[in-house]
Amino acid sequence: MNLFYKQVYAVVEKIPLGKVVPYGKIAKALGRPRSSREVGRAMRHCPDNIPWQRVVMADGSITGGCYLEARKALLESEGVVFMPGGRVDMKQCCMEDGELELIALVVGSEVRDSD
Repeated sequence: MNLFYKQVYAVVEKIPLGKVVPYGKIAKALGRPRSSREVGRAMRHCPDNIPWQRVVMADGSITGGCYLEARKALLESEGVVFMPGGRVDMKQCCMEDGELELIALVVGSEVRDSD
């Protein structure tokens, strides 16, 4: 597994219950602001213990193909608020940039040190 994927998973593991983070914010926090699609690829192949449901589109849309309803149910059970139309209420549920960047900084060094 490549280092970037390990860093993505380490960040996603730290997203608290009731919060979500867009793919692009994870990429930016890890110092690769143009890599939101690579974050998406990482999430498609993530280990089972990673809370994959907490990573969403920037506008609060959720993806998931055949897992869409399961993803929405998981998020609702965690306290994530949805707006009419089915998007996550990003004002209420998106992690703050500063908190995310601090997590990325810490896990980035932890992942590099573990290799």
